Amino acid sequence: MKKIRKISDAGIDLIKKLEGFSRFVYEDQGGYPTIGIGHLLTRTENMTGKIYINGEPVYYHKGLTDQQCIALLIQDLAVPVNAVNEAVIVPLNQNQFDALASFVFNIGCGNFKRSNLLRVLNSGNYEEVHEQMRLWCYVKEKVSKGLQKRREEEIKLWRTADKDESIGMDSFLLIDFIDPPEPRVPWYKRLLQLFKR
Repeated sequence: MKKIRKISDAGIDLIKKLEGFSRFVYEDQGGYPTIGIGHLLTRTENMTGKIYINGEPVYYHKGLTDQQCIALLIQDLAVPVNAVNEAVIVPLNQNQFDALASFVFNIGCGNFKRSNLLRVLNSGNYEEVHEQMRLWCYVKEKVSKGLQKRREEEIKLWRTADKDESIGMDSFLLIDFIDPPEPRVPWYKRLLQLFKR
């Protein structure tokens, strides 16, 4: 049965580092209104001036608190985390999962589900994933230095061995040591032993 994962604190810290942090609305690299830790404002949020955080309306024109920014990030991460859990059919360790969650948070779930990266990964080709990640560094058809840097951070996490687990090791079973078998006795010697009795 496939393991359903949550993003770890280390994964959340990476996203906070990569996205930056703003209590006030700013335009991201693509020119979209954004607030907090990479939260793209929806059309409704932009028009009404409020965001729902944990079910409560928050008016953001005077800025969000640090706690509201973090709560909004955790709320926003539910979508990419679910997308990775649903779309990836091969085992992932926690670092690989966190790297993919960060990647999907940035490029969007639809792009991820249609990506060649996902096809490569689901075919079991883990070593090719980092090269596929590097292809996602364009903003409006121009290479973004910021996205190149982000991809390298995600790749670094992807390739970092997880201390608590490793893929495939659960197929090895611990066995007790047993005595080696006795040497094989040829049939004619066994027959002679029977006659000696």
